Amino acid sequence: MSSTGVFADQLGRIAEGDPWYGPNMDEVLADVTTTDAAAHPIPNAHSIWEITLHLTSWVVEVERRLKLGTWQVPEAGDWPTPAAVNPANWAAAANGLSEAHSLLAEELSRFPEVRLDETVGETRDQSMGTGQTYRQMLHGLLQHDAYHLGQISLLKKALGRG
Repeated sequence: MSSTGVFADQLGRIAEGDPWYGPNMDEVLADVTTTDAAAHPIPNAHSIWEITLHLTSWVVEVERRLKLGTWQVPEAGDWPTPAAVNPANWAAAANGLSEAHSLLAEELSRFPEVRLDETVGETRDQSMGTGQTYRQMLHGLLQHDAYHLGQISLLKKALGRG
């Protein structure tokens, strides 16, 4: 399997497959209600909804970087503000994350493997994920997804749902 195929496989495992660490993203979010998503059960922590939008924002930005070869701050922002709290908006947020992963996997299928070791941005900026190779950026996105899925799981436990 090509390196880009490995990244696409790992993204698929995190989103809807069988990741090594435990439940995938779809499983973690499946039983989250609108009320759960908007809740802040841990003081000064983000909500499940906020984390979901944050994840989506970065998946979309990584797909854009692969497609255009340039970097920027995610178009929706690093931590987008959730829409009005209602079931339709929560469903749209959760579905948006799933859709973003699908679009990134499609873009990976077109991305030339020989470009994986090119640098994204000239200067290292950890918060923007620049000054690293596309390969490092993709590894970082997988780590980012897993990290925040763990946070969502802890928030669900704090709500008595996990």
